[in-house]
Amino acid sequence: MSYTIKIAAAQLSPVFLNKEKTVEKACKAIHDAGKNGAKLIVFPEAFISGYPDWIWLIPNSKGSELNELYIKLVKNAVAIPDESTAKLCKAAKQAKINVTIGMHELNTETSNSSLYNSILFINDSGDVIGKHRKLIPTGGERLIWAQGKGDTLKCYKTSAGSIAGLICWENFMPLARNAIYEGGAQILIAPTWDKSANWINSMQHIAREGGLFVISTCMCLKMDDIPDTYEFKKRYPTDREYINTGNSCIISPTGKIISGPAEATEEILYASINLDDIIAAKRMFDVVGHYARPDVFKFEHLL
Repeated sequence: MSYTIKIAAAQLSPVFLNKEKTVEKACKAIHDAGKNGAKLIVFPEAFISGYPDWIWLIPNSKGSELNELYIKLVKNAVAIPDESTAKLCKAAKQAKINVTIGMHELNTETSNSSLYNSILFINDSGDVIGKHRKLIPTGGERLIWAQGKGDTLKCYKTSAGSIAGLICWENFMPLARNAIYEGGAQILIAPTWDKSANWINSMQHIAREGGLFVISTCMCLKMDDIPDTYEFKKRYPTDREYINTGNSCIISPTGKIISGPAEATEEILYASINLDDIIAAKRMFDVVGHYARPDVFKFEHLL
């Protein structure tokens, strides 16, 4: 018997470089989405506690300025588990909703001073079921985030279906996508900082390629969201209002946008989906099924 579920994309702005207040805002959104009947809510890339956009503005020769920002970033990063994850898990359990949320994650296994760009996965019972660390930070991001490992390329069974995540431009990596497809993902979580039309075009292609639903979630961030105490803010044009307008959307397995894109607004997007649409989409093209041709191509996930 087929049935529909409601899923959500939280196009929200964090409380910039303030972990405690950003977690509070996330918990409120989790409760709101749960009350609206959603079974899954997806937050943007690096939502806790803000994307470090200064990496595109400040040259690496400005060590003193960069050090100050990095210290602030590390002090507002998340250890998995910690008090922040406990609050998120409690909210997920109370709201009976699955949660994926982007964050700066501390490398707790060693120094507690390096960072990963991570997605945390929480089920509707309030349990941490996994995390994914971005494999390759892009461009200037490499001065902030360490490289993740392939052992976090996993799918997770939830009450909303089988979910998996790739962060921003690692979605452009064909073999990373193939690992997700082979894991049986029904919903691809795609938190991002990219708001461009080209990004949305890629997300539509990936939805068709993988025969799955895609939730592309980007934060909406205004100049006013960054306190004036941060010197790098002066490097933006004085007439600029938005640093990122968001353009979050939800896409069906046929590549059709079924919610959004939402531009220049804070809101939670919703879409009702039927997982049977995945089976219908794969009748003609199943990239890891009848179209895989393992007799010609060999794919090996090493970790």
